[in-house]
Amino acid sequence: MKAVILLGSKQKVTVEFNLVGSEFDSAGEASSKIKRILQQIGIRSDIIRRIAISSYEAEMNVIIHAYRGIMRADIYSDRTEIILKDEGPGIADISLAMQEGYSTAPDFVREMGFGAGMGLPNMVRCTDKFDIQSEVGVGTTVTMVINH
Repeated sequence: MKAVILLGSKQKVTVEFNLVGSEFDSAGEASSKIKRILQQIGIRSDIIRRIAISSYEAEMNVIIHAYRGIMRADIYSDRTEIILKDEGPGIADISLAMQEGYSTAPDFVREMGFGAGMGLPNMVRCTDKFDIQSEVGVGTTVTMVINH
């Protein structure tokens, strides 16, 4: 984890995490660290919950589907911006992937309790702004903004 704190007229906390595909032992660590930072700086619990859910779902998508990725959270006084960029197979049909219950997760992932096809819909539900860009064979970038 890299953390940068910029002080001045615009206070911002930035944390960045390297994620590795199929590393289920560390699944959820990045989103948990973001949650702790938000708690320490006094963000309301209902906002923290939305950020924790959306960041966890995004983190799990990288671990389940990609080879590797980077998750960065920029925390401002009025909003949190989370950006995930992964290297992986990409998403061929984003509108299909956005449907509740649709999943391309392999059986062994589902047997662990993941891959139910709710990740992207939950991210959209928990964010104020959501954007996803993907290129097959290259990877996916997800940008989420949650207002405080």
